[in-house]
Amino acid sequence: MTKTRHALFAGAILLISCAVLAAPKKTVRKPASLPRYGMVVFSDLCIHNDSGEYGGQRITLQRFAEVDTVLYEYTAGGLSWPVVASDVNIDPRGQQLYFTVRPPDEDERTISGKLADGGKTLVLDGGYCGDEAVPMRLPLVVDYGRKAGTCRACPEPKQKKEEKTDKPLLDNEPNTTASL
Repeated sequence: MTKTRHALFAGAILLISCAVLAAPKKTVRKPASLPRYGMVVFSDLCIHNDSGEYGGQRITLQRFAEVDTVLYEYTAGGLSWPVVASDVNIDPRGQQLYFTVRPPDEDERTISGKLADGGKTLVLDGGYCGDEAVPMRLPLVVDYGRKAGTCRACPEPKQKKEEKTDKPLLDNEPNTTASL
């Protein structure tokens, strides 16, 4: 009888351990991070319809065992020459970065941002289109052969919208509209 009890007890333990192993695991979803080695490119470069010139910026991060480098490109009419950043810093989790650039004929500035959308977007600190409330979002480039899209016009600042609604249009003021 003792052997039977031991066999039943061992069988129960075996059955329970198999059930525990077969149970679905809770997967803890780790936020996407910058790869430790390799290259990633974030860019919102686009083409202005009226002038045909590029707009936006591109950040190329190259990660090596010895050092991380950033090539920063921006537009000021035409696409600038790449500026090699100094003081490149990436947090240990690979979620945030900042670097310092000094474009030709401009003051030195620090650019910082963090990953969003599961690592598919780099959100830069600062304002987009002059509005500090709207951050700049640079999507991750995955298709290097694709053509740049068309630039979207900046939204009208909120202050100007409020000013327009407060000031009624008088009949004696000229009302001009742009022709297409």
